[in-house]
Amino acid sequence: MEIIDTLPSLGTLIAEIQADIGSNGDVYFIVASMAIMLTCHGVLVLMIAAAFHAIDRFLKRIPYLAGASFISYFIAILLIILTHLGEIVAWTYVLMRFNVFPSISQTFYFVGEMYTTLAFGSYTLGSNWQVLPILISFSGLFAVSLSGAALYSMMGSLLTRKSDLTGSSV
Repeated sequence: MEIIDTLPSLGTLIAEIQADIGSNGDVYFIVASMAIMLTCHGVLVLMIAAAFHAIDRFLKRIPYLAGASFISYFIAILLIILTHLGEIVAWTYVLMRFNVFPSISQTFYFVGEMYTTLAFGSYTLGSNWQVLPILISFSGLFAVSLSGAALYSMMGSLLTRKSDLTGSSV
């Protein structure tokens, strides 16, 4: 019970974080950029999944092209990987706007490590930028979750197709 009594209130926590971040609008611009990137990522993944399912429905009508759906699945995987790389590049440009790091390559590596939540390197951030790893890693985790759900849906379609062709259930 003693530990709970020493915890700050939510208002105090938010006020201290706000004071640490600073009052400039840079962080808010980055949060808005994150929302835009996640929205674009979601739309792109939905488009890739919709295209895959449309191709799969077409290929289901042609029995001798059974393997073509697996090829389209691997193309979908490649496209989804490219959307993640594109998002890492977009994050790099956002951070370059604020000169968080002295070089493009250092910014790219930082973003890549945070987006994938590897956090392998050691980066020194000013107190007003310490929230960046949280924002970038949240963005990466959420984007990977969206991608995983879409890929799971596509794989389910392939497994259903296989059981339809063989007459067995999976």
